[in-house]
Amino acid sequence: MTENLHPFLYPFILTLIAGLSTGIGSALAFFARGTKSRLLPLSLGLSAGVMIYISFMEIFPQANSVISTVHGVKTAAIWTSAAFFGGILIIAIIDYLVPESANPHEIHKIEEMDDKSARKKAKSHLMKIGTISAIGIAIHNFPEGMATFIVASGNAALGIPMAVAVAIHNIPEGIAVAIPIYYATGDRKKAFYLSFLTGLSEPVGAVIGYGLLMPFMNEFVFAVILGVVAGIMIFISLDELLPAAEKYGEHHLTTYGLIGGMAVMAVSLILLM
Repeated sequence: MTENLHPFLYPFILTLIAGLSTGIGSALAFFARGTKSRLLPLSLGLSAGVMIYISFMEIFPQANSVISTVHGVKTAAIWTSAAFFGGILIIAIIDYLVPESANPHEIHKIEEMDDKSARKKAKSHLMKIGTISAIGIAIHNFPEGMATFIVASGNAALGIPMAVAVAIHNIPEGIAVAIPIYYATGDRKKAFYLSFLTGLSEPVGAVIGYGLLMPFMNEFVFAVILGVVAGIMIFISLDELLPAAEKYGEHHLTTYGLIGGMAVMAVSLILLM
């Protein structure tokens, strides 16, 4: 099926689906009776497991292999490692620049919707809270969109589990945006739409990345980008997904999800051989 699509269209659709999954989180915040605290750490751990396994077992080795065929093993190791840690640096800088109050992985529970004291406190900040949170999520999701798009462009089969992993981790982000905005405005529809729209930063990242990089794209550039993507995915998993999952107080479920995500990815890669 993918061979009938434009080379841009397939990875873009996957990135769009992954990004707009923030809408699922915002919908859950308004229509679910309570937070499924056991499900969220399991899901976040699963997402981290998929990202970590893909990065270390597929993306990084692929980048290293492509460069080594042209420039040799040692040069490939240098370039791939530099790209990997460069990706970590990029996402770390973005995290540093995003205000603490807009932390996209600050845990919020659906039960807070009925917390009158929290609502009263939030109202004093009005739209400032919601706006900063939404901007923070949008900035944070931008490189994730580029990463999803690039992986799907280089390997169509890997694009699906990659998009699923990003989508799972975007669901609690949707909750994290929708609840503060609702506190600030009292408007459920506005909270839902703004939370939903923050996910658009991922396909926007894909479009900008495509426009900026495609004129210079060759095997070497693509391999370096893959190294950067691997670094971004590892940082997101270790600095955001796993700590966020741990905040729900279900350590073992987080670990089971992490291992399960790795196992699912391992089986997927074996089946694709």
